[in-house]
Amino acid sequence: MSQKVLVRKTYEAMWAEQMKAYRKANPAGTQLKQYAVLNALSLFEADLAHMRKHGTVIRGTLGHESTVTALNMVAKPPSATVSDCADLSKWTTIKVKTGAVIPLPKGQPLRYRATATAERWEGRWVITTYKTHGEQAC
Repeated sequence: MSQKVLVRKTYEAMWAEQMKAYRKANPAGTQLKQYAVLNALSLFEADLAHMRKHGTVIRGTLGHESTVTALNMVAKPPSATVSDCADLSKWTTIKVKTGAVIPLPKGQPLRYRATATAERWEGRWVITTYKTHGEQAC
């Protein structure tokens, strides 16, 4: 399997675990830390803390059209860049106590750009940074 395929599989696995956490506003019982580290993990943990504070969870899923746009196997550690078009069309934020749907912010495109950096640590790829570009439709 090519390194680009492995990076993309890691990115997809990270999002699968993140969605499990978002559905209950808690990373417990997920393998999120196996795929997301450093800035990426901190960002997701902050999202989850915000959700718990405000009593919200996610229903549905976040769609992805991800591509590995750069791969540097010579770097120490080897690194890669993932470009994604995130799709919110099947994503719903729910207020737990009332079941009310919380609408997306005004002007938020349903499909927006996101980027991630992956590094190869101890023989496996991990996502080290994740950044949304919510103002950039795709």
